[in-house]
Amino acid sequence: MEYEYSTFRREADVHNRCCGGWLWCIRDICGIICAILTWLLILYAEFVVMCVMLLPSPYPLYSTVNSLIFQIFAFLAFASHLRTMFTDPGAVPKGNATKEMIQQMGFREGQVIFKCQKCCSIKPERAHHCSVCQRCIRKMDHHCPWVNNCVGENNQKYFVLFTFYIAVISVHALFLAINQFVICIRHEWKECTYYSPPATVVFLLFLIFEALLFAIFTAVMLGTQLQAIWNDETGIEQLKKEEARWVKKSRWKSIQAVFGRFSLAWFSPFTRPPPKSKLESYLYSV
Repeated sequence: MEYEYSTFRREADVHNRCCGGWLWCIRDICGIICAILTWLLILYAEFVVMCVMLLPSPYPLYSTVNSLIFQIFAFLAFASHLRTMFTDPGAVPKGNATKEMIQQMGFREGQVIFKCQKCCSIKPERAHHCSVCQRCIRKMDHHCPWVNNCVGENNQKYFVLFTFYIAVISVHALFLAINQFVICIRHEWKECTYYSPPATVVFLLFLIFEALLFAIFTAVMLGTQLQAIWNDETGIEQLKKEEARWVKKSRWKSIQAVFGRFSLAWFSPFTRPPPKSKLESYLYSV
């Protein structure tokens, strides 16, 4: 029994991990395509902003300041996307709903224990099963194909930062593209860019369409995430209209649970969310 259980655990972990188990990675074709498409769209915006608009600009100060701003936020958006994609969102170990494990976890006799029939795991409070990740995810908000991962307890901060920074660079790119049209119309088209007028118009129009679309989409997602955090209620819980069986945190405590104590680290994709209690880490670590 112990041999079968350990073998099952090992096979389950390989499914969602790569690089020798160091990185969390979902092998979902749709999600991988969406993630690559996200990177390509960011790179396209980089190309148009830098090569079509800012580098050929006759205004050095305007070009330098906007290049610096765009590069910083684009880098933060890309880093936030990678952290969201390759961070374990809070997966519950597969196959831990055994008699030995239940006894080891110290549950009281007669205590109600929820078991997931799909991944044979003990479901913590507020965990939900994801059919794509094939795991139960703690505080699962939703599965997002654009990051090829679930948004859950461990990576919600990174997802919020990703939507925030994408919205910022989208608005910035929209401003630059419209301003570029104004500059080119006032001056000779050949003097405002390295490319021909027809090519420049196509580049700018596609960038405006992309920036407008993603500015609206990510702003809505950002607002939805912040509202869910503010109310201490995940997207799935709102959708299913689940009755709150957990003790809801105050609004400020709920925000701190995701981002930590207020500091500049809130805006950094390189700082981890606040650590969970040692008991939770022991009970439900992968």
